[in-house]
Amino acid sequence: MSFTIAQNLDTVRRRILAISATAGRDAASVKLLAVSKTFPANVIRAAHAAGQKSFAENYIREALNKISTLHSLRELIEWHFIGTLQSNKTRAIAEQFDWVHSIDRFKIACRLSEQRPTHLPPLNICIQVNISGEISKSGISPNNISALAHDVASLPRLRLRGLMSVPSPMSGLRVQRTPHRRLRELFDFLNAQNFDLDTLSMGMSADFGAAILEGATIVRVGTALFGPRTYSTH
Repeated sequence: MSFTIAQNLDTVRRRILAISATAGRDAASVKLLAVSKTFPANVIRAAHAAGQKSFAENYIREALNKISTLHSLRELIEWHFIGTLQSNKTRAIAEQFDWVHSIDRFKIACRLSEQRPTHLPPLNICIQVNISGEISKSGISPNNISALAHDVASLPRLRLRGLMSVPSPMSGLRVQRTPHRRLRELFDFLNAQNFDLDTLSMGMSADFGAAILEGATIVRVGTALFGPRTYSTH
């Protein structure tokens, strides 16, 4: 399995390199975030051995088990939380993660700020935007982004880095680029207000090429690295 993961990582990295060249971008400006949710700790260990440093989890109980199992790699792995945030789970996230991509409520951001240990650097934050306007999706409306960005940026133990989105699945490069372009325009809009954001977390296995073409700085890739998932109750 480790050989397959190493091969998959190499394939995805080569795609990032090629697409970045097409976009006239330095491939080093695009971070590959391995979405390891539902996969066991040994898979993360194999990916890390193949050179992958950043991993994303959606489910806090599962994530904490993996972080504990992989405690010997704690200083070598950057942990990102990309799932839905619940008030009763914020302390564990504040204490154990380096990034949170899914902030869409000031209440949750406040809890993370209050619960972030003072010996750790500020928690890196992306605001999740419901860029496709789907009722079933988390994320703040684009119309409300400025107010939330101002509020989150004011919190002392957080560092607002940028925006994240999970657009509706679409086929075809041209249509895939549209929601990513909208998120980039929001990103530019906020930076015009002196937010100094540097992160666009957008694009997954099926559409990260379109995201890179539109300026993604983090692409969240799971299936293309680890294969299909088997879901269970978390």
